[in-house]
Amino acid sequence: MDLYPMKLQAPLKDYIWGGTKLKTDYGKKTDLEKVSESWELACHKDGMSIIENGPEAGRTLKSYLDEAGPAVLGEHAKKFPYFPLLIKLIDAKDNLSVQVHPDNDYAMRVEGEYGKTEMWYIVDCEPGATLIYGFKHAISKEEFEQRIADNTLLEVCNQVPVHKGDVFFIASGTLHAIGKGIIICEIQQNSNTTYRVYDYGRVGKDGKPRELHVKKAIDVTKLEPVKERPHLDATIDIFEGTAARLLASCEYFTVYELDVDGTSHLTAGEDSFQSFTVLDGSVKLQAGDAELTFKKGETSFLPAGLGAYTLMGKARLVLSKI
Repeated sequence: MDLYPMKLQAPLKDYIWGGTKLKTDYGKKTDLEKVSESWELACHKDGMSIIENGPEAGRTLKSYLDEAGPAVLGEHAKKFPYFPLLIKLIDAKDNLSVQVHPDNDYAMRVEGEYGKTEMWYIVDCEPGATLIYGFKHAISKEEFEQRIADNTLLEVCNQVPVHKGDVFFIASGTLHAIGKGIIICEIQQNSNTTYRVYDYGRVGKDGKPRELHVKKAIDVTKLEPVKERPHLDATIDIFEGTAARLLASCEYFTVYELDVDGTSHLTAGEDSFQSFTVLDGSVKLQAGDAELTFKKGETSFLPAGLGAYTLMGKARLVLSKI
């Protein structure tokens, strides 16, 4: 199969806390009243990216990858028995639930899928926006359970003001919640397992309070302030003439912020596939005979081994690889 750059169509989610900015500002076309999440790079049973261009147009990305084989994912992905990444744009018009994700061992044993370590890049936010990131101080399991029961959990949560461009590394087991008025690009393990512990007393579409997962959350939550910050030990080696900022690097993903202004030369080597999401502006991508334009809110899949490619234009984007 020929290697070529792909543009992806994202599955969309309309959870109760979402807004309309992914439609009005990021070009998501849908009949949904609200778009809470756009799954920009997705090979998950709960959502699949569709390839928009070239000979594989109309197929799910997963279908293409199943046929193309592991080489298009690269050497670094061989350690994973599944497609390793899930990338989302998230529009939090209202607060998300306070929640936690399990690690691989617990999630595989209890849920039958891998756990979730993730990172957040703050794409935009309203003045005064905050999020929850771990605890103010260490607490016991007994206190955690009691505070969930009597609705005082927020008193011990670490509330953090956010600004455009901020980065948060959310290791599995970290209590967290996106606050209202925030647009986030989330890069995560390919998992959809979430344990809610506090949901502001909201009801779901069925008129009933949304389910909490207290026992499982108590099992997996690290009951202390966050210690693990983004690992910044990866080399910036795939760019030439590009303003690049390493956002996070861990065993599951390496993520950069790129500011393209003019022409940038990049390489998708044999080590890993790449995926970038345009957050502002637009770029024209050229790779061999292929030429594609990516606008704000659009995402690519670049197979490992694609080789040299150029981006031309003026844009801010987040690029992820393994």
